[in-house]
Amino acid sequence: MKSIDNPHSFLQVQRVGQSDNLGTVVARQVESEITSGRISVGEKLPTENALCDLFGVSRTVIREAITQLKSLGLVETKRGVGTAVIRSMSSESVFAYNVDPTAIKDILDILEIRMSVEGAACALAAERRTEEDLAEIEHHFTEFDLALERGELARKQDYNLHLAICQATHNPFFKQFFEQFNKNVIPRAKLINTDLDQVASEEYLARVRAEHEAIVVNIRNQDTNAAQKAMNQHLSHAHSLYKRYKNSNSFD
Repeated sequence: MKSIDNPHSFLQVQRVGQSDNLGTVVARQVESEITSGRISVGEKLPTENALCDLFGVSRTVIREAITQLKSLGLVETKRGVGTAVIRSMSSESVFAYNVDPTAIKDILDILEIRMSVEGAACALAAERRTEEDLAEIEHHFTEFDLALERGELARKQDYNLHLAICQATHNPFFKQFFEQFNKNVIPRAKLINTDLDQVASEEYLARVRAEHEAIVVNIRNQDTNAAQKAMNQHLSHAHSLYKRYKNSNSFD
């Protein structure tokens, strides 16, 4: 298995500045290095220390980035060996393979609005939620899991979970904001089932489920900063995914 001894010599990455999503910033740059072929399948990534030096971030940030790359199916880590590239294309890149460009534009437009609002709503929900609010949020999270077990895309359950978070702010305008989009606020609500690759869909939904869990846990713990960060990461990831579809050759 090959490894990169001197990552400074040819990797086209940039040191990152202060951001709420440093792990995501690093993960995206490393993902680009992999998908471009500058880091090949079978090669090991630089060590944690080398990556910390390369990006100017802490070990915690690098570990978060590696976790994200693992969830995309791009790398795997073996004890005593390191982290190696196992695939040159994200498993999510084939989640939707025949999507109407108009639908993608609508999805991106709605996500832009959600990204500016829902992080704040999640922080307020963590701060203000009652036990009844928490029970409602956890109920919809469980319903999401049950839908996945049935092999469904869990569009309705996803919507209900986010709506319950808005309700937990006890600010009626957050709820009104979310309700105006109805189910179309959930990106995959605009995709038809025949557009979707089954295996990639399952991997995509598993990631959505993990992101939802992080949001719910932080609301339960009333950790406002972590709740806001978890929601922002969730929506930012969705936006990045659909933006890649928009920029792909299939939309030329």
